[in-house]
Formats: sequence, C-alpha cells, structure tokens
Amino acid sequence: MNSLWSSLKEDLSLTDWVMISCALIMSLWGVFCIYSAAAGSAGMGFDYAFRQTAWLIFSIIVMLMIMFVGHNKLLEGAYPLYGLMLMLLLLTLLAPKVKGAQSWLGFGGVRFQPSEFAKISLILTMSKFLSRYPPLDFKTFMAGLGVIMLPVSLVLIQPDAGSAIVYLVISFGMLLAAGTPLKYLGSLIGLGLGTVPILFFFFLKDYQKNRILVFIDPMRDPLGAGYNVIQSRIAVGSGGFSGKGFMMGTQSKLKFLPEPHTDFIFSVFSEEFGFIGGMILIFLFTLLLFRIILTGIRSKERRCKILVSGVASWLWFQMFESIGMSIGLTPVTGLPLPFLSYGGSSLLATFIALGLVASVYIEGGNSKNGF
Repeated sequence: MNSLWSSLKEDLSLTDWVMISCALIMSLWGVFCIYSAAAGSAGMGFDYAFRQTAWLIFSIIVMLMIMFVGHNKLLEGAYPLYGLMLMLLLLTLLAPKVKGAQSWLGFGGVRFQPSEFAKISLILTMSKFLSRYPPLDFKTFMAGLGVIMLPVSLVLIQPDAGSAIVYLVISFGMLLAAGTPLKYLGSLIGLGLGTVPILFFFFLKDYQKNRILVFIDPMRDPLGAGYNVIQSRIAVGSGGFSGKGFMMGTQSKLKFLPEPHTDFIFSVFSEEFGFIGGMILIFLFTLLLFRIILTGIRSKERRCKILVSGVASWLWFQMFESIGMSIGLTPVTGLPLPFLSYGGSSLLATFIALGLVASVYIEGGNSKNGF
C-alpha cells in the first residue's frame, strides 16, 4: 500500500500541472455557463450544473487512474478496445433515434455516446498500428486508412457527420506525425474534396444540406435552418467588449438561442463575458494545446508522439469548429466545445485523453527538462 501511495505521489509530482490547470479552469467555467444557460431555457440550471459537476469529479478520478496505470498498459489493449468500440457503435444502430440520430446507448439508467469513447480507442489503435507499420508506402498507408474508415462509416450511418469529421481530423494528424509521405496525404485531401459534391447530393440528409446552405447564407431561411446561426451571432455580438455579466444574458434566458447549454455554449459564454472572456478562453485552449504538443515533441517514443498528435488534433478541431459555428465561420455540426459544453460522455472522454497525455509527460520525465 505504501509503495502504491509513493508511486502515486511521484506521478503527481511529475505531472504537467499547467495543462491540467487549464482544463480544470475551463471545466469549472463551463459549469457556471451551463447553470446560466439552462436556468433560462427550462429552469434546469441547478440540475444540469450538478450533473456536470458530478461528471467532472468522476472524470478527474478516471484521469488520475489513467495517469497511474500508464498509457503503455492501454496501448497493450488497444486492439480489443477497438473491437469493443466497433461493437458499441453497431449497437447504436439498433437504439431509438434522439434528435434524428442514433448516437446513444443506455445501461442501468445511464446514457452515453459510444462515438465519444471511440475517439480514444481510435487514437490508441492508430498509435499502436502506425508505430508498428509506418505508413511509408502505399500498402501500409491503405491499411491505416482501413482502420480509420470502419468507425467513420459506422458513425456516418447513425448519422453523425460531426463525429465522422473529427475521426478523420484525428487520423490525419496521426498520419502526419507518423511520417506519411505528403503525396499520399495530398492525394487523400484531393479525394476528399472531390467526393464533396457526391456526398452532398446523394448521402447527406436534408437537414445536413440545410446546415451547409445556411452557413453560406443564414438569411435564406431565417426562421428555419438559419435561425440558430442568426441567434448565435446576435448573442456573441451583444456581449460587447466586457459582456453583460454572469446570468445576465438575454438570448438564452428568453429562449431565443436553441441548445444553449450544449451546441451553443460559447454563444452564452460570449454574451455574458464578452470579448475579454472569449480571448481568455481561447488563450487557455492555446496554452493547453501548446503543452500537449510540447509533450509529444519531447517524447522519445514514436507511438507516444503519434498518440499525442491525435489528442491535439481532436481538441484543436472541436474547439475551432464549436467556436466557429457560434460566430458563423463554420457550418453547424453540433460538436461540443471541449470542457465547456454539457455532456458527461464528452467530458469523460476528454479527460481520459488528457490522462494519456499526462502519462506520456510523466514517463518522459519532461518536467525535469524544464518545461
């Protein structure tokens, strides 16, 4: 018992507390925003904030467990975890639809999104696979794509195009870190752009097409598909330089802003804390991503570099997309803003990812190198 405690204390002493602190500050800020947003939409502010706080405490405990167990143990079980996640994604296709998508499973009264945890299994599996079979020739490159496309295809069927895009961004970042020749990555980008018209006309649902069209021109349907974007822009703009103050936002309180505690949490945040708050939040995200990337750069193990690149790609893209859709720079996908949006599955998966990065940091002894 004493040896376990000593080992835990040593791990905590070597932890990158700058990275962890950024995540904790944003998560706590998110609890307050959820309370404010939900208090206006349905008088559920305390209930939602309490649930998010409970998930946050549980997520921190799981993150500490991951740090103690270590990323190497999880990498050893990467392939079984990948198979389990594929099974869960298949099971979601039998689940009832929620808001037009089959993304949820429930056991014992607890609902969760397998697509969130599939991000973790994809990162672990790709780290192990790409380090063992570097994608330096066409054969191994195509084998890596096969690993990627299985979960992508399953979430597209749900349909959950947002998660599918996140998987592709994660995989692209990991392929790049694994040393994939640029000609293969360039061809992949070209192929993706070439299939956009086919996907738009033959595979996307009507509501997904409308999201893209109203992104180009929200006023084409101001009371329908464009309503969310317009109201979100109004919320962000009305916050001004310093914001209206906590609990003083009107867009969510008067029910103009749909899904204020999940999809458009940044709009609520900006209305209440303004441009200054938004800049502080973006700074915290930037610092967190910088520490993650630096951990990968300092690591001497190839698979750790690939793993960290997957986590960095994931968090960067969801931050960029969620903030971008709130201010009209990107199409609405419904992706949560990491650490801030309401949702236990997203929060837990994110802290598991941080636990993996922290484990890489600890093993490398990076804190002894002065960063």
